Amino acid sequence: MRMDDAIRAALALTPASTAWDRTVEITTIGGRSGLPRRIEIWFYRAGDANYLSGMPSSTPDWFRNLQANPRFSFHLKHGVHATLQATAHPVLDEQERRRVFTEIVADLNQPANPGRIAQPTAVEDWMNGSVLVRIEFDE
Repeated sequence: MRMDDAIRAALALTPASTAWDRTVEITTIGGRSGLPRRIEIWFYRAGDANYLSGMPSSTPDWFRNLQANPRFSFHLKHGVHATLQATAHPVLDEQERRRVFTEIVADLNQPANPGRIAQPTAVEDWMNGSVLVRIEFDE
C-alpha cells in the first residue's frame, strides 16, 4: 500500500497521541513454524522513525520472529485502516537505544500517561529489559 498523508499522520505520533492512536497489529512469520502470527502491540515514535518495543521483561515471541524473518506487516487499525509492509531492524547500539528509550520514557512519563503504566518508568529499566526494533516501511 502506498503511503498517503493520512497514513503519514497516523505514524507521526506526538505526546498528545492516545493509547488508541499507538495501538496497531503486526503480522510476523513464526521463526520455527513458518506460520503467520498476528498480535496487537504499541508502536512508538522517536526522532523521525517509528519503533516497536515491549515493556521491560523477557524477549517476546514477536521479536524472535522478526529476528528470524525481518519482513512483516504493520496494520493501522484506529482512524486510518491500512496494512503496510515493513522491515524490522533490531536496535543493538547502546547509544542509539538510550536515545530512543529516553524519548519513549519521556513520552510515557507525561502527566497524561498514555500507557497507563506505573510512573515514573525509568530509562535504565527499558535499557536492561526491553527489545527495540526500528521500523522501515516500504514506500
